[in-house]
Formats: sequence, structure tokens, C-alpha cells
Amino acid sequence: MPDEDTPVFVISVAATLAGMHAQTLRQYDRLGLVSPSRTRGGGRRYSARDVSLLREVQRLSQQEGVSLAGIQRILDLEREVLALRAQVRDLTAELDGIRHRSGRVFAAGRSGEIVAMRAGQRPGRGMSDSRALVLWGTHR
Repeated sequence: MPDEDTPVFVISVAATLAGMHAQTLRQYDRLGLVSPSRTRGGGRRYSARDVSLLREVQRLSQQEGVSLAGIQRILDLEREVLALRAQVRDLTAELDGIRHRSGRVFAAGRSGEIVAMRAGQRPGRGMSDSRALVLWGTHR
């Protein structure tokens, strides 16, 4: 069974599944709203994800009254949000790895002295002016 990203549907089947005319799918492709994969001969092949996206475009257009330009902007922003979430997930995992590997936290005192501290520990007396904690990690 193919996954939802495998391009398996020809345009006529995708149009039927989405409840649209094939010409509408061609227009959406030209506008860049839904861009299916192409065969070597140039034929369009739609995935289950593409069909779901076609249905969402239709819903936004017909039920919500959003223009095609507005729909394009919405889709672009949704793709950007997904990319940013993936980046945050990757950076969080990287930071967690650094924290796990190093476990070393330092603070700077009033006169510039550096003091090793436990993770989560706050600077004590003599260091009350210090507001910064620095995580020092070694990359292996």
C-alpha cells in the first residue's frame, strides 16, 4: 500500500476523488496551489496528500470565500510554519544533546571570576550582579 506522498493518481482520478473537474486541477497546478509530480512524459500524478490539499483549497474557496491568491498565501504560510517547527525540533534536539554531553555550567562573578555550577543552580553570594549563565559544551 503506497503512503500518502506516493504519486499514484492520474488527473482524472484525482479530480474525481477531490470532487472537481480536471481542468480545475490544471489551473491550480499552473497557479502553483497544488503541484503534482510528473511522469517522464509530462503526465500529472497526484498523491493522497495532493488530493487532501485539493479538497482544502476547494473548502477555503467555496465555504470560506477566500480568493485563490489568499489561498496561496495561506498555503505558503502553513509550509513555512511546518519548516520552522522542524527547525525548532532539530535545534531543541541539538541543545538537549549538548546539555546531556557537557553537563558543565559556569557563572561569572562580580570581579570576573568563573565558577563551575550545577545545572539549574543560581549564582550565590558575591555573584548577585551576575545574571548570565553560560553552558559550555565540548563537541565530540
